[in-house]
This record gives sequence, C-alpha cells and structure tokens, in this order.
Amino acid sequence: MNVFLDLTLGAGLAVAAGLRPFLPAVLAGGLATADLGLDFDRGGWGFLESAPFLIAMAVGFAVMAALERRWGSERLESGPTGAAFNGIALGVGAVLFAGALAQHTSVGWLGLIGGLACAALSQSVERGLLARTRARLSDLAARQALPLYFELAALVMAGVCVLAPPVSLVVLALMAWLALAGRRRESERYAGLRVLR
Repeated sequence: MNVFLDLTLGAGLAVAAGLRPFLPAVLAGGLATADLGLDFDRGGWGFLESAPFLIAMAVGFAVMAALERRWGSERLESGPTGAAFNGIALGVGAVLFAGALAQHTSVGWLGLIGGLACAALSQSVERGLLARTRARLSDLAARQALPLYFELAALVMAGVCVLAPPVSLVVLALMAWLALAGRRRESERYAGLRVLR
C-alpha cells in the first residue's frame, strides 16, 4: 500500500511540476522538512528538502515571474529561456517522483522515468491550453494573468496530491484526456486546411 501511495504521490508532484516547477518543489520540500506527508531523507533524496534547493527553487520562481512581467509570457515561452524553464520543469518533475517513490522502496531511481513522462504530459497540455485560451481572450490584462493561474493550479495540485495521493490518478486521467482532445482539435484543423486547398 505504501508503494502505491508513493507512486501516486510522485505522479501528482511530477504533473504539478510539469505545469510550473518552482512552487510545487518548494511546497513538497517544505512539507518534507517537517515530515508532513513526505520524507525525502528516507530514500536518499534529502537534497529535495535542503535549504539550498528550496532557496534555488524560490529564486527560480522569482526570476521566471520577473521575466514574464518584463518580456511577456508569450515571448518568454517561445525563446531559449522558455526552453530552459521547460527543461527545469522536466528535471524537477523527475526528481520529485523519484524522491517520493524512494520513501518505501530501494528503486526510487525508476521514478526519474515516470517523473519525466508525467511532467512532459502536463507540459504538453499546458502549452495547448495556454495557446487556445490566449486566442480566445481579447483582454490584455487577462492574457497576462494566465501564467499566475497556472502557478496557482500547480501549487494547489501539488498540495492536494500530498494530502490525498490517489487523487493523482484523477489528475493524470484529466491530463491524458486534455492531451488527446488537443491533438484531435489540431488534426481536425489541419484536415480542414487540406480540404480548403
């Protein structure tokens, strides 16, 4: 039972980190320092709850927020800085999953693979949702506030998954459904363009 809970907890944290990496990592590490639902020390991933890691995540959040404010989220996401943040999100998702899985098993490193997959899934969903939502919003202020909503969603998702790890299964199912729906929309759009030719 412990391994199942660790798997679902790791998956939920990785999905949250795939959306936005920094606040979920700070929340998970902060809870782990007090052994509230997490204990990364138990599996040898103690750096996830260390002060330097938590400070680095907080600084990463501040830098990302400042760049989004200065450049705008669309410009940030499309450039090399956005690619770097995406890579950080994949890495953070992988190590959070591994740290959660290592709490009661000796094969926590397998969580790196699962974490990469879960974070990549939520990243692809986030990109599609952001693009579609921006296209529908005419208000500039509302478009600029979108990244904040994703930050809050990632933070709440991480918190809920620590409190009730099986909820992660629902989150994963929702992400998979959103990913499939987005691909279907894209294929229908391209099919329509081929017909117009």
